[in-house]
Amino acid sequence: MRSIAELRGKEWLARGGLRPTRQRLTLATLLIGDGNNRHVTAEGLYAEARQADAAVSLATVYNTLRAFCKADLMQEINVDATRSFFDTRMDEHPHFFWEETSLVTDAPVEDLVISQLPTAPEGTEVTRVDVVLRVRRVA
Repeated sequence: MRSIAELRGKEWLARGGLRPTRQRLTLATLLIGDGNNRHVTAEGLYAEARQADAAVSLATVYNTLRAFCKADLMQEINVDATRSFFDTRMDEHPHFFWEETSLVTDAPVEDLVISQLPTAPEGTEVTRVDVVLRVRRVA
């Protein structure tokens, strides 16, 4: 019998039009099985998969996360040139990047006001605006 978490994962993959391979289902279950939105790195998800005794490589985790993004199930958040987070929450919303802990959390969307964007170069269109606020605690 499948768990509720596995059923959520299978439905999530179906919503994205992805075939539920063993690796995809394992990672989808880890990502959305509890019904909560998450921000993960590939390395963090790989560690979770290993802890759950899932037979996946780090390369498979990266490839699968990219497939989830391409299927509009997740979005990638670039915090710098060397680090990306993957977010299961798909509405447009800003993020906090906590410098001390290197974690990403959602920021209140109702507080964000963007009054105007620059005109896109000729022959292009703006497809998305990413807002990442870098924060650190003050003494």
